[in-house]
Order: sequence, then structure tokens, then C-alpha cells
Amino acid sequence: MQFSVYQQSHIGGRKVNQDRMGYCFTRDSLLLLLADGMGGHQNGEIAATIALQTVSMMFRMQARPYVKRPERFLEEALLQAHHDIQAYAAKHGLPEMPRTTVVACLVQHNCAVWAHAGDSRLYWVRRDQVLARTRDHSHFEYLVDRGRADPRERATHPDRNKLYNCLGASSAPKIALSHQVSLQPGDLLLLCSDGLWSMLPETEIVHRLTTNGVVQAVPELVQMAAAVGGAQADNTTALAIAWQGADTPGGELPNVISTQMLGEDMVRSTIVAGDPAPEGAEAFGDDDIEKAIAEIRAAIEKSSQVIK
Repeated sequence: MQFSVYQQSHIGGRKVNQDRMGYCFTRDSLLLLLADGMGGHQNGEIAATIALQTVSMMFRMQARPYVKRPERFLEEALLQAHHDIQAYAAKHGLPEMPRTTVVACLVQHNCAVWAHAGDSRLYWVRRDQVLARTRDHSHFEYLVDRGRADPRERATHPDRNKLYNCLGASSAPKIALSHQVSLQPGDLLLLCSDGLWSMLPETEIVHRLTTNGVVQAVPELVQMAAAVGGAQADNTTALAIAWQGADTPGGELPNVISTQMLGEDMVRSTIVAGDPAPEGAEAFGDDDIEKAIAEIRAAIEKSSQVIK
């Protein structure tokens, strides 16, 4: 596989960044994850962290070097994350159940499939066109689908923040699954929290991604959304890849990660295992992202030398 990738998070005007994002990959499979801890409930950042850790751990166990049943994997992994959040809350005697939205995407064999709960989104973009995006599990989206609300009211509608699906609630989430789609070189996949998509027109998001590439567009979009939100801006987080394909030579392309020399049991990840981050912990910053990518590339080069 060859792909370009970039991720960034901004705390906005909040005291705590409850967004989390990251990705893992093997030689033949790539997992993208983003979770937005729900600010209306305590410890949302803990729920978001557990979600990423659980799903990435299950990916490590099953991607050898690819996941055999991708749809089943995504559904089971998100449900397991839901149960792990509940277990954490019970073990630590938390007064309120931490909750989070989540969106996850699995890419392998030139195909992508994704799953989500809540209003964190995935966009699939090809040549200035949005081929698909997730539908928010919100009351406002419900009203729009039935013609009872105007999409232009999204930023001001009183029901814009009412979600009916998430991880960590008392009832099990309903995981929304996509069909597998075939990717072409140049296709873009963007995962983002509502702090980004609610602040920017979809046309602007698509224009930046297709014009500037993910390495430049992701930080631009995050900064733009934070600026529009001003002092009351929500946490804003984005993770995007530009797919180059399974067989496209990646060595000549800038900012492209190639996995072809990874061993079957090797996994690279930007998601740190361990206890959930304490309250107030920040998501990856620019330096952390660049360092993670540099470490991944170094590991790939090292594995290539060993195999040769």
C-alpha cells in the first residue's frame, strides 16, 4: 500500500481537548480512527481514548497482515470499545458514564469500508466530488432527512447537538456500516469531528483537500474552523489520507508511506496503548505527528534492509 497521511487537533476555546485520532497499518491493511468525547458528559476524553485503544488493539490482533472480515471487525471492535468504556467507568466508580462519538475506516486491497456512531464524519472524495459521507446520528440530521429542517440551519438549530447514538451510553450503540467501496489512486478519505465540519462549508473542505493535498489541507482546515469558531470554538480534529494504491511505486512521490516491505506480523501505529489519558491531556500536535511519521518511515526502511 502507498498513501499520504496527515492528522491534527486543536483545542479551540475549550479547557480540555476531548478529541482523539490516530491510525495503524500493516503491510496490507490501514485503520483510520477518530473519536470526539462528548462534552455534555464528564470524562469524554477518557471515552475517546478507550475507543481508539480498544479498536487499535483488536486491529493488531486480527490484521495478519489484513483483516479477514472487515465489516464484522469494525462492528465488533466498536461494540467492544463501548463495553470497555462501561467497564472502565464501573471499575473507577465514575459518577457518570463517559461517552464518545467515533468513526473508523479500514482500507485494504484497494477497498475501503467504514463505520461510525454519532456525528464524527468520514468524507470520501474523488476529483472535487464527495462520493460518500457518513450521516450524523443526530436529531437535526433526522429532521433534514425528512424535509423538516434546512441544512443551512445546521450551525444555529436548537437540536444541532442532540445525538441519539454514541459509545458509552446505557444502551448499546447502533453501529452504522458502509458497503465496501473501490478506491482509485488520488482518492481522499477525511475523518473529522464536528468542530471542523460544522464550521466550514463542504465545498471549502473539498476544495482545500483536492487543491492542496492532505499534508497542507488538514492543518489549513483545522485552523480555519478554529478561527471561525472564535473564543467559543469546539475541539477541532481531522485525519486524512490520499490513497496511492496497492501497486503504485511510492518511492518517487513526496510524503508517501509505502508498506510493501513490512513483515506480515508488523504493525505501525500512532495510537499509544496504556491507561486513558488524564483530564486535560492534549491530542497529537504538529511535532508529535511529524515525529510519529518519521518513526514509521524509519521503521519501514529498517525492515526493508532486514528483508533484503
